Amino acid sequence: MTAGNNGANTPEDDDPFGYLYQDGQASGAQSPRQGGYGYPPVAQPGVPRTSYNQVRAVGERQYGQQVPPQQPYGGPSAQYAAPETYPGGHAPQQPGRIAPGGSGKGGPNTKGLLIGAVAVVLVVLVGIGAMLLTNQGNDKDPKKDEAASSQAPSDQVEESPKPEQTTGAEAPAELPKQDAATLKLGGSAAVDQSIKGAQGPNGSYVTGFNAVGSSVTWKAAIAEGGKYRLTVRYAIPAKDANATLTVNGKPNPQPIGLKNFIDSSDSNWEKNWQTTWAPVDLSKGENEISISCQEGNQCDVILDWLEVTSANG
Repeated sequence: MTAGNNGANTPEDDDPFGYLYQDGQASGAQSPRQGGYGYPPVAQPGVPRTSYNQVRAVGERQYGQQVPPQQPYGGPSAQYAAPETYPGGHAPQQPGRIAPGGSGKGGPNTKGLLIGAVAVVLVVLVGIGAMLLTNQGNDKDPKKDEAASSQAPSDQVEESPKPEQTTGAEAPAELPKQDAATLKLGGSAAVDQSIKGAQGPNGSYVTGFNAVGSSVTWKAAIAEGGKYRLTVRYAIPAKDANATLTVNGKPNPQPIGLKNFIDSSDSNWEKNWQTTWAPVDLSKGENEISISCQEGNQCDVILDWLEVTSANG
């Protein structure tokens, strides 16, 4: 075969696919087959040719255009429809895409099952707790409740048991105290009420004690013999004083000091009330205690009361 086109009757001899090209069709090239799948039937004389499959030459198709679906020769025109459009159909599950309400693995909803299991466990636990509380309420002794709520008639109520007395150390015996105005007076000692501040009856006290021979005598009852203190409340005109102390007829080893312990510089008697004490040995029973003004004493003092106190203060 020479270059160029040698006629319309022999293109298939050179190229069996010449009928597919535009220049071959212009030259009258025909398909070598008599029809079949993918090939149009051979034209018959006097019969109009019907094209079931439009064949385009190479390079004729335009991209971006919709191409009708290829159908087998002589077959029905099939139309695509999504499965979900048919009755009872379902959309196919695409890989990697989780359907609404699904787990994404194609299996059962494990998350829902887990939540349901937890809910069942909680219900069981609540039921057990309620049962335990009910049992505790039923365990109460009805006899105890009855004993706590019922009351017997007033004529049958028994006397409550008396508490047992504890055997501890006995309380110390009360030590005596006496107002000076009620004691036995001697010499020039007398009762007066003109100076304020005394704690005796109606503000009374003993005065006139500054003369030799003046005295006050007290008979004090002591439960237990031993060492004690004799405490005296007195007033002075802002200067020291002293007196003789006698216990059961014997001079006390230590006299009673009536000093200006408050360091007052005001001679007003009302502003100089204070207390002092001296150690004494007392016997069990009645003891005679006497304070007197003797030779060598400075007795410018008035007396309010006398008291026996503990030796430890």
